[in-house]
Amino acid sequence: MKNWYKEDLAYIHDVGHSDYALKSASGILDILAQNNISEGFVVELGCGSGRSALELTKARYQVLGVDISEAMIAIARTRVPDAQFRVESLFKVDIPSCHAVIAIGECLNYLFDKDETDPILTQLFDRIYNALIPGGVLIFDVAEPGQATIGTTTQSFKEGKDWIVLVEKEEDQQLTLTRRIITFRKVGEQYRRDDEIHHQRLYQAPEIAEQLRQSGFHVEVMQSYGEYKLPKAHAAFIARKPVGSHRTVGKTLENDEWSNQDEDSLV
Repeated sequence: MKNWYKEDLAYIHDVGHSDYALKSASGILDILAQNNISEGFVVELGCGSGRSALELTKARYQVLGVDISEAMIAIARTRVPDAQFRVESLFKVDIPSCHAVIAIGECLNYLFDKDETDPILTQLFDRIYNALIPGGVLIFDVAEPGQATIGTTTQSFKEGKDWIVLVEKEEDQQLTLTRRIITFRKVGEQYRRDDEIHHQRLYQAPEIAEQLRQSGFHVEVMQSYGEYKLPKAHAAFIARKPVGSHRTVGKTLENDEWSNQDEDSLV
Protein backbone atom coordinates (compact mmCIF):
# COMPACT_ATOMS: atom_id res chain seq x y z
CA MET A 1 0.00 0.00 0.00
CA LYS A 2 3.06 2.27 0.02
CA ASN A 3 3.56 2.28 -3.75
CA TRP A 4 0.94 4.85 -4.77
CA TYR A 5 0.37 8.43 -3.71
CA LYS A 6 3.44 8.31 -1.53
CA GLU A 7 4.40 11.22 0.71
CA ASP A 8 5.45 13.74 -1.95
CA LEU A 9 2.72 13.01 -4.49
CA ALA A 10 0.11 12.98 -1.71
CA TYR A 11 1.31 16.42 -0.59
CA ILE A 12 1.30 17.78 -4.14
CA HIS A 13 -2.12 16.33 -4.88
CA ASP A 14 -3.50 17.90 -1.71
CA VAL A 15 -2.14 21.41 -2.23
CA GLY A 16 -2.21 21.54 -6.02
CA HIS A 17 -5.03 19.31 -7.26
CA SER A 18 -7.89 19.82 -4.81
CA ASP A 19 -10.28 21.60 -7.18
CA TYR A 20 -12.11 18.41 -8.15
CA ALA A 21 -13.09 17.61 -4.56
CA LEU A 22 -13.83 21.19 -3.55
CA LYS A 23 -15.89 22.12 -6.61
CA SER A 24 -17.95 18.91 -6.54
CA ALA A 25 -18.76 19.09 -2.81
CA SER A 26 -21.71 21.46 -3.10
CA GLY A 27 -23.33 19.37 -5.84
CA ILE A 28 -22.87 16.16 -3.87
CA LEU A 29 -24.43 17.70 -0.78
CA ASP A 30 -27.38 18.78 -2.95
CA ILE A 31 -27.75 15.23 -4.28
CA LEU A 32 -27.87 13.87 -0.74
CA ALA A 33 -30.50 16.43 0.23
CA GLN A 34 -32.57 15.67 -2.87
CA ASN A 35 -32.60 12.03 -1.80
CA ASN A 36 -33.78 12.95 1.71
CA ILE A 37 -30.40 12.19 3.26
CA SER A 38 -29.87 15.26 5.41
CA GLU A 39 -27.97 13.41 8.13
CA GLY A 40 -26.49 10.00 8.88
CA PHE A 41 -23.50 7.89 8.02
CA VAL A 42 -21.54 8.35 4.77
CA VAL A 43 -18.70 6.10 3.55
CA GLU A 44 -16.24 7.76 1.21
CA LEU A 45 -14.15 5.38 -0.89
CA GLY A 46 -10.91 6.80 -2.26
CA CYS A 47 -11.18 9.68 0.20
CA GLY A 48 -7.71 11.02 -0.50
CA SER A 49 -6.57 13.81 1.81
CA GLY A 50 -10.01 14.42 3.30
CA ARG A 51 -11.18 17.48 1.34
CA SER A 52 -14.64 16.01 0.68
CA ALA A 53 -14.82 14.43 4.13
CA LEU A 54 -14.35 17.86 5.69
CA GLU A 55 -17.30 19.28 3.76
CA LEU A 56 -19.44 16.30 4.75
CA THR A 57 -18.60 16.69 8.44
CA LYS A 58 -19.33 20.42 8.22
CA ALA A 59 -22.78 19.40 6.99
CA ARG A 60 -23.04 17.17 10.11
CA TYR A 61 -22.72 13.78 8.45
CA GLN A 62 -20.76 11.02 10.14
CA VAL A 63 -17.94 9.98 7.80
CA LEU A 64 -15.75 6.95 7.28
CA GLY A 65 -13.02 7.56 4.69
CA VAL A 66 -11.10 4.75 2.99
CA ASP A 67 -7.95 5.11 0.90
CA ILE A 68 -5.07 2.85 -0.10
CA SER A 69 -2.51 5.63 0.45
CA GLU A 70 -1.06 5.88 3.95
CA ALA A 71 0.24 9.37 3.18
CA MET A 72 -3.19 10.58 2.05
CA ILE A 73 -4.87 9.16 5.15
CA ALA A 74 -2.27 10.84 7.38
CA ILE A 75 -3.25 14.22 5.89
CA ALA A 76 -6.96 13.39 6.14
CA ARG A 77 -6.75 12.46 9.82
CA THR A 78 -5.13 15.81 10.60
CA ARG A 79 -7.62 17.76 8.48
CA VAL A 80 -10.79 16.01 9.69
CA PRO A 81 -10.33 14.78 13.27
CA ASP A 82 -14.09 14.24 13.61
CA ALA A 83 -14.13 11.58 10.85
CA GLN A 84 -12.81 8.01 10.92
CA PHE A 85 -10.35 6.74 8.32
CA ARG A 86 -8.96 3.39 7.17
CA VAL A 87 -5.88 2.61 5.11
CA GLU A 88 -7.30 -0.12 2.93
CA SER A 89 -8.22 -1.03 -0.63
CA LEU A 90 -11.64 0.32 -1.54
CA PHE A 91 -12.29 -2.93 -3.42
CA LYS A 92 -11.73 -5.05 -0.32
CA VAL A 93 -12.86 -2.93 2.63
CA ASP A 94 -15.78 -4.17 4.72
CA ILE A 95 -18.43 -1.49 4.13
CA PRO A 96 -20.64 -0.87 7.16
CA SER A 97 -24.34 -0.07 7.00
CA CYS A 98 -24.71 3.51 5.81
CA HIS A 99 -26.95 6.13 4.22
CA ALA A 100 -24.62 6.92 1.31
CA VAL A 101 -21.39 5.83 -0.36
CA ILE A 102 -19.31 8.35 -2.28
CA ALA A 103 -16.35 7.66 -4.59
CA ILE A 104 -15.31 10.73 -6.57
CA GLY A 105 -12.23 11.53 -8.61
CA GLU A 106 -12.27 8.41 -10.84
CA CYS A 107 -11.00 6.27 -7.95
CA LEU A 108 -12.90 3.19 -9.18
CA ASN A 109 -10.76 3.25 -12.33
CA TYR A 110 -7.47 2.68 -10.55
CA LEU A 111 -5.72 -0.66 -10.94
CA PHE A 112 -3.88 -0.53 -7.63
CA ASP A 113 -5.10 -4.04 -6.77
CA LYS A 114 -3.52 -6.85 -8.78
CA ASP A 115 -6.83 -8.73 -8.77
CA GLU A 116 -8.97 -5.73 -9.72
CA THR A 117 -11.15 -6.93 -12.60
CA ASP A 118 -14.68 -6.37 -13.89
CA PRO A 119 -16.08 -9.10 -11.58
CA ILE A 120 -14.43 -7.34 -8.62
CA LEU A 121 -16.14 -4.09 -9.61
CA THR A 122 -19.47 -5.90 -9.88
CA GLN A 123 -18.88 -7.45 -6.45
CA LEU A 124 -18.15 -3.97 -5.07
CA PHE A 125 -21.48 -2.71 -6.38
CA ASP A 126 -23.23 -5.68 -4.78
CA ARG A 127 -21.55 -5.03 -1.43
CA ILE A 128 -22.38 -1.34 -1.55
CA TYR A 129 -25.99 -2.13 -2.41
CA ASN A 130 -26.21 -4.42 0.58
CA ALA A 131 -24.56 -1.91 2.93
CA LEU A 132 -26.87 0.96 1.97
CA ILE A 133 -30.11 1.40 3.86
CA PRO A 134 -33.26 1.37 1.67
CA GLY A 135 -33.36 4.75 -0.04
CA GLY A 136 -29.58 5.12 0.25
CA VAL A 137 -27.42 6.33 -2.63
CA LEU A 138 -24.08 5.60 -4.26
CA ILE A 139 -22.50 8.67 -5.88
CA PHE A 140 -19.36 8.28 -7.98
CA ASP A 141 -17.66 9.04 -11.29
CA VAL A 142 -15.43 7.20 -13.74
CA ALA A 143 -12.97 8.11 -16.46
CA GLU A 144 -14.04 6.94 -19.91
CA PRO A 145 -12.02 6.17 -23.06
CA GLY A 146 -10.76 9.35 -24.70
CA GLN A 147 -8.34 10.55 -22.03
CA ALA A 148 -5.63 10.55 -24.71
CA THR A 149 -5.42 9.75 -28.39
CA ILE A 150 -4.50 6.08 -28.83
CA GLY A 151 -0.96 5.73 -30.15
CA THR A 152 0.22 9.07 -28.81
CA THR A 153 1.85 10.21 -25.59
CA THR A 154 0.90 13.49 -23.95
CA GLN A 155 3.10 15.34 -21.49
CA SER A 156 2.20 18.07 -19.02
CA PHE A 157 3.51 19.70 -15.90
CA LYS A 158 2.28 21.83 -13.02
CA GLU A 159 4.22 23.66 -10.37
CA GLY A 160 3.71 25.30 -6.99
CA LYS A 161 5.92 27.27 -4.64
CA ASP A 162 7.80 24.19 -3.43
CA TRP A 163 6.96 21.45 -5.93
CA ILE A 164 6.80 20.43 -9.58
CA VAL A 165 4.93 17.47 -11.07
CA LEU A 166 5.42 16.10 -14.59
CA VAL A 167 2.91 13.65 -16.09
CA GLU A 168 3.21 11.48 -19.19
CA LYS A 169 -0.06 9.89 -20.30
CA GLU A 170 -0.86 7.06 -22.73
CA GLU A 171 -4.08 5.21 -23.58
CA ASP A 172 -4.05 1.82 -25.33
CA GLN A 173 -6.60 -0.21 -27.27
CA GLN A 174 -7.23 -2.43 -24.23
CA LEU A 175 -8.79 0.62 -22.52
CA THR A 176 -5.94 1.04 -20.08
CA LEU A 177 -4.62 4.49 -19.23
CA THR A 178 -1.05 4.75 -17.98
CA ARG A 179 0.24 7.80 -16.15
CA ARG A 180 3.97 8.14 -15.48
CA ILE A 181 4.40 10.73 -12.76
CA ILE A 182 7.64 12.45 -11.70
CA THR A 183 7.56 14.74 -8.68
CA PHE A 184 10.09 17.21 -7.31
CA ARG A 185 9.43 18.57 -3.84
CA LYS A 186 11.60 21.06 -2.02
CA VAL A 187 13.04 19.68 1.22
CA GLY A 188 15.34 22.20 2.89
CA GLU A 189 17.45 23.74 0.14
CA GLN A 190 17.22 20.72 -2.19
CA TYR A 191 14.48 19.22 -4.36
CA ARG A 192 13.66 15.55 -3.80
CA ARG A 193 12.58 13.43 -6.76
CA ASP A 194 10.11 10.57 -6.72
CA ASP A 195 8.44 8.49 -9.46
CA GLU A 196 5.12 6.67 -9.65
CA ILE A 197 3.29 4.78 -12.38
CA HIS A 198 -0.51 4.59 -12.21
CA HIS A 199 -2.71 2.38 -14.37
CA GLN A 200 -6.44 2.86 -14.85
CA ARG A 201 -9.07 0.75 -16.56
CA LEU A 202 -11.30 3.06 -18.59
CA TYR A 203 -15.03 2.31 -18.55
CA GLN A 204 -17.91 3.17 -20.85
CA ALA A 205 -20.79 4.79 -18.97
CA PRO A 206 -23.44 2.39 -20.39
CA GLU A 207 -21.57 -0.70 -19.15
CA ILE A 208 -21.25 0.76 -15.66
CA ALA A 209 -24.94 1.70 -15.63
CA GLU A 210 -25.87 -1.86 -16.61
CA GLN A 211 -23.70 -3.37 -13.88
CA LEU A 212 -25.38 -1.09 -11.35
CA ARG A 213 -28.84 -2.14 -12.54
CA GLN A 214 -27.87 -5.79 -12.23
CA SER A 215 -26.96 -5.09 -8.61
CA GLY A 216 -30.45 -3.69 -8.06
CA PHE A 217 -29.85 0.06 -8.29
CA HIS A 218 -31.94 2.69 -10.02
CA VAL A 219 -29.37 4.61 -12.07
CA GLU A 220 -28.95 8.18 -13.26
CA VAL A 221 -25.94 9.18 -15.39
CA MET A 222 -24.73 12.78 -15.24
CA GLN A 223 -22.00 15.01 -16.64
CA SER A 224 -21.71 17.22 -13.57
CA TYR A 225 -22.07 17.47 -9.82
CA GLY A 226 -24.46 20.38 -9.57
CA GLU A 227 -22.83 23.36 -11.26
CA TYR A 228 -19.43 21.66 -11.47
CA LYS A 229 -19.05 20.12 -14.92
CA LEU A 230 -16.81 17.06 -15.05
CA PRO A 231 -13.70 17.00 -17.25
CA LYS A 232 -14.05 15.57 -20.75
CA ALA A 233 -14.56 11.81 -21.08
CA HIS A 234 -15.90 11.43 -17.54
CA ALA A 235 -19.32 10.33 -16.32
CA ALA A 236 -20.93 10.59 -12.90
CA PHE A 237 -23.59 8.29 -11.46
CA ILE A 238 -26.31 8.45 -8.87
CA ALA A 239 -27.26 4.87 -8.01
CA ARG A 240 -30.28 4.66 -5.70
CA LYS A 241 -31.28 1.67 -3.62
CA PRO A 242 -35.10 1.45 -3.83
CA VAL A 243 -37.08 2.06 -0.67
CA GLY A 244 -38.50 -1.22 0.60
CA SER A 245 -35.74 -3.30 -1.00
CA HIS A 246 -34.74 -6.40 0.94
CA ARG A 247 -32.10 -7.79 -1.44
CA THR A 248 -29.00 -8.92 0.48
CA VAL A 249 -25.69 -10.13 -0.91
CA GLY A 250 -23.26 -9.81 1.99
CA LYS A 251 -22.53 -8.67 5.53
CA THR A 252 -23.36 -5.23 6.96
CA LEU A 253 -22.53 -3.45 10.18
CA GLU A 254 -25.03 -1.39 12.12
CA ASN A 255 -24.09 2.21 12.86
CA ASP A 256 -24.28 1.80 16.66
CA GLU A 257 -21.95 -1.19 16.36
CA TRP A 258 -19.65 0.92 14.18
CA SER A 259 -19.56 3.72 16.74
CA ASN A 260 -18.36 1.31 19.44
CA GLN A 261 -15.40 -0.04 17.47
CA ASP A 262 -11.91 0.53 18.80
CA GLU A 263 -10.24 3.16 16.61
CA ASP A 264 -7.08 1.00 16.45
CA SER A 265 -9.07 -1.58 14.49
CA LEU A 266 -9.59 0.92 11.67
CA VAL A 267 -5.94 1.23 10.65
